[in-house]
Amino acid sequence: MMEQSFQLINSFIDKLFIYGPFWIYLALFIALFIENIFPPFPGDFFTLTGGALATAGRLNICIVFMMVYLGGIASVMVVYYFGYKYGRNFFMRKNYRFFSAKDITRLESWFQKRGIYLLLLNRFIVGGRSIIALVAGISRYSPVSTFIYTSVSFWLFNGILLFGSYIFVVNFETIAHHFHLYEKIVWPVVILAALTIIYLKLKKAKKDVGKI
Repeated sequence: MMEQSFQLINSFIDKLFIYGPFWIYLALFIALFIENIFPPFPGDFFTLTGGALATAGRLNICIVFMMVYLGGIASVMVVYYFGYKYGRNFFMRKNYRFFSAKDITRLESWFQKRGIYLLLLNRFIVGGRSIIALVAGISRYSPVSTFIYTSVSFWLFNGILLFGSYIFVVNFETIAHHFHLYEKIVWPVVILAALTIIYLKLKKAKKDVGKI
């Protein structure tokens, strides 16, 4: 099943490459830009895919690294500018449910004490990347410092993801072998456990009916 999924993905990618790698690079940039504007978007998946394609020799790893970095840092600075432009009072008055005045006060306090660390860890905090950039803007944190520290965070995180995709592609056969073993061992156990639970529930229900 794992190999079939990869064959389908590979077939789709082959169709995209008909139009040239430029569009793949552009897609990486756009995907990583969207991720920080709309956090649920799976930008990391695109980074891993770009790394895998580079490992397979279909893309240039340096360009992949640059595209995912530029897309991500651009969106962070857009969010930062949004917070900087509208300021603290705007968000305090709005008192959004997902970004309340209480949240802002607490995050500002953290930022004053640990701003550098929050920015350096920004890329590693899933779901909190946009919030950190927004609070940096609201707090009027230095745009230059925000750019530099966030860039370092992006370089480290993206480097880890791209290296991880390299390891995955190089060792794909070994990983696929272990995955097949996993399927053979785990699924029978899961099915047996499910049947046991169903049997026990039916037995209990039968006893309860007998008592009535």
